[in-house]
Amino acid sequence: VDVILGLLAPESGEIRYKGKSIYKNLRSWQNLIGYIPQSIFLIDDTIEGNIAFGVPKHLIDRERLDQAIQSAQLAEFVDQLPEGVKSVVGERGVRLSGGQRQRIGIARALYHQREILVLDEATSALDNETEHLVNEAIKSLNGTKTMIIIAHRLSTIEHCDCIYLLDQGRLVKSGTYQDIILN
Repeated sequence: VDVILGLLAPESGEIRYKGKSIYKNLRSWQNLIGYIPQSIFLIDDTIEGNIAFGVPKHLIDRERLDQAIQSAQLAEFVDQLPEGVKSVVGERGVRLSGGQRQRIGIARALYHQREILVLDEATSALDNETEHLVNEAIKSLNGTKTMIIIAHRLSTIEHCDCIYLLDQGRLVKSGTYQDIILN
């Protein structure tokens, strides 16, 4: 994951994007990526502040915020809150469930308009219902974003166009979900 994010250089070879090495302009590459880890970093701020993280409050684009909330399957939850997007999540998001934190992480990547989303075990610690909501959020982005999904459970990547199955860091299979499970 750190190699994909450009935090570490590979021992051999290189990562290329649109025919060019990402190391030629690493900052540009990193600005394309929205990283959604298993444990989302949240601060003791509002939902909108955590989604638009790094953007001064007076510069938050409300339309973009609403779109990110819709796409991340958060709208129903936010609408139920008395203060909506102005609700404070608590230190590290303690007032939220794991699925709500994950969806805020997805909304953050969408708000910042990242072209490539890297989801690192984003659903591994969730119950089935919450995993379903997060997977719906991910599926709704098909065709609009490039997604790199790192997962141990095959059900998590069932909807992916192409799957690369690794074992001990080596590629052992690639193809569609059907190709992987049938062979």
